[in-house]
Amino acid sequence: MSKLFRVAIIDRHPLFREGVISMLTSVEGIEVVGQGATAADALRVAQELTPEIMLLDVDLPGGGIKAANGIANTCPNVRIIMLSASEDEEDVTAALQAGASGYMLKGSSGRELVEAVRTIGKGGSYVAPSLAARLLINSNRIKAVDHHNPFDFTRREEEVFALVSQGLSNKEVARKLNCIDRTVKHHMTNIMQKLNVRNRVEAVVKF
Repeated sequence: MSKLFRVAIIDRHPLFREGVISMLTSVEGIEVVGQGATAADALRVAQELTPEIMLLDVDLPGGGIKAANGIANTCPNVRIIMLSASEDEEDVTAALQAGASGYMLKGSSGRELVEAVRTIGKGGSYVAPSLAARLLINSNRIKAVDHHNPFDFTRREEEVFALVSQGLSNKEVARKLNCIDRTVKHHMTNIMQKLNVRNRVEAVVKF
């Protein structure tokens, strides 16, 4: 039996919120346990209902980013997916730095949202594919890996990190570097430990 993910959605637009709830409740393995429309609602739902995953509108009354930061500090087991119409890289970075594990565009498909919920529910991270490349390919930073190494990366870790930062999967990195997936995973584990982060998106943001 697949794992049941308990989800809450906090969005200021009732029509959008109700549409998401209707879609998610039709998906096996997902249970919607709470909803709200403001930053105050978000904190209350997180503390009282402790959903595993919270979908959080960036533009909430009271501030979606502020709410995400408060939830990350007081309810660290609640994982957050920010919902936004903004494709600005600074907004994505701000959301991730506030403690969100994912960033979804409101124009995304229901299928993509379900994929994000399941990925984050299993401990991963998710950024809308249309944004991931722009977020991860910051050419000035990537080029700087070879010249500035404050985190004591090995040469191989630098090579792996540069490719991961371009949005490549472990399998794609392994093919590029002529090694096996397990080796890439080992290097990424070391990189994340050195950066003191939980996932590759946080690694790129921090670097």
